[in-house]
Parts: sequence; C-alpha cells; structure tokens
Amino acid sequence: MLFINSFLFCGFICLISQIILDNTKLTPGHITSILVVVGAFLDTFSIYDKIIVHVGGGALVPITSFGHSLIHGALAEANSFGFMGILVGMFDLTAAGITSAIIFSFIFSLIFKPKN
Repeated sequence: MLFINSFLFCGFICLISQIILDNTKLTPGHITSILVVVGAFLDTFSIYDKIIVHVGGGALVPITSFGHSLIHGALAEANSFGFMGILVGMFDLTAAGITSAIIFSFIFSLIFKPKN
C-alpha cells in the first residue's frame, strides 16, 4: 500500500503542476519555485513530515522535498545556534544534492554538445 500511496502522491504533484502549466502563463521555472515554497511552508507547520509518514519515499522525490529539506535543516539548527543556525542549517541537509548537481552539470557539459 505504501508503494501505491507513494506513486499517487508523486502523480498528484505532477498533475497539479501540469494543470498550472496548461492554464496559466507561468513558466516551468515559476512552477518549480512555487513547489519549493509550498514544501517549505508545509514543513514549517510539520505537515510535510506527516505526509512522509503516510506516503513514504514518494514524498522525498518531488521538488517539494527540496523546500522541506531547506526549512527542516534551518529549523533544526536554529534551535541549537539561534539566528546563525538558520543560515547554516539551511544548507546542511541540502549540501550534498546541490554539490552533486553542480558537479554532474559540469561533467555533462564537457561530454555533450548543445544543439544550437
């Protein structure tokens, strides 16, 4: 049942994104930013953690999870280090993902040539 819930949650995120893309003049970049903010907002009130319990790993796949990770790390470090913990904690949980995205983008830009 967890696999079905995970699949349905990811599909729901994609459905909402596609509806927004088709019915508004927002670009994919705008929609991605909105989903990051929604994930951060849900984590601020501990709603996203409850979603992860019921959905499992499917909640960690969409872009909303990035917003969740940013705020989750910031709030955890803010309890320990105060205001400076917000800045440190924000990148604590997401550093590996951001670093790997930069490294792989660089490697792929060396291997592949753009069409235009």
